[in-house]
Amino acid sequence: MKPAAFDYVVADSVESAVASLAAAGGDGKIIAGGQSLVPMLNFRLLRPSVLVDINRIPGLAGIEDCGKSIRIGALTRHVSLETSGIVSEYFPVLHEAMTFVAHLAIRNRGTIGGSLSHADPAAELPMMSLLLNAKLGIASSAGRRTVDPAEFFLGALTTDLGDDDLLTDIEFPKLPPQTGWGFEEVARRSGDFALACVAATVSIADGVIGEVRIGMMGVGETALRATDAEHLLAGQKLSDELLDEAVASIRVAVEPNSDLHASSDYRRHLVGVLARRALTAAWQRAGGMAT
Repeated sequence: MKPAAFDYVVADSVESAVASLAAAGGDGKIIAGGQSLVPMLNFRLLRPSVLVDINRIPGLAGIEDCGKSIRIGALTRHVSLETSGIVSEYFPVLHEAMTFVAHLAIRNRGTIGGSLSHADPAAELPMMSLLLNAKLGIASSAGRRTVDPAEFFLGALTTDLGDDDLLTDIEFPKLPPQTGWGFEEVARRSGDFALACVAATVSIADGVIGEVRIGMMGVGETALRATDAEHLLAGQKLSDELLDEAVASIRVAVEPNSDLHASSDYRRHLVGVLARRALTAAWQRAGGMAT
């Protein structure tokens, strides 16, 4: 099957892309890497009247060290994060996550902005944006705004983007000193969507957990933060007993679906196992003693 007919516009600036979306009256789509959009077009799950190509917009790709944060343009390819020295230095957990994204051919073409805008609940980047307290930059005909990931992801494949909104960049604040990380994902095969995934960062201060963040995916309609477990762990020294409490809290908080690949109960069990591993790895990488 081939896509339904559409008009094709090549934008040369953010402003022209936004204007083309506005002119389409809600019936336009952005194309960048096309790794999610093109299959949906071919199956005619989407029938936009206009495709706006943003690949030739200057300055929309790249990774910039801004001092207290790093800024990543929406056109930046997954492989650029995977191979970036800046990312591996300041955000090793993000670097690790990128190695789990699909396959190399997809990472070579797929873009950061495309993955975030697609908002698949089993995709790594939405979870990482939540975990790392990112800020999403969005342009529209009304101007520019910044959105927190928790307000951006509204449901499976659903975001806060309006008809003429274009995601332009994502900014990650750098992590505190003495921060460790853990990333644990389970899929049926390498490159498949995750059955469940947990990523964690732990900062140690005075021998106890100063700050802890826990991100999860594949166990809800969107990527999630395990905020109850985070509050439970903060200010404590990690132990097996404390991990048991955190895991129990996480399993209560998630509402995974059952499908052909795994049952809800299995995913709930799995997310607890992965959380224990990720938190233990993060604690030890931060300099904490083995539990």
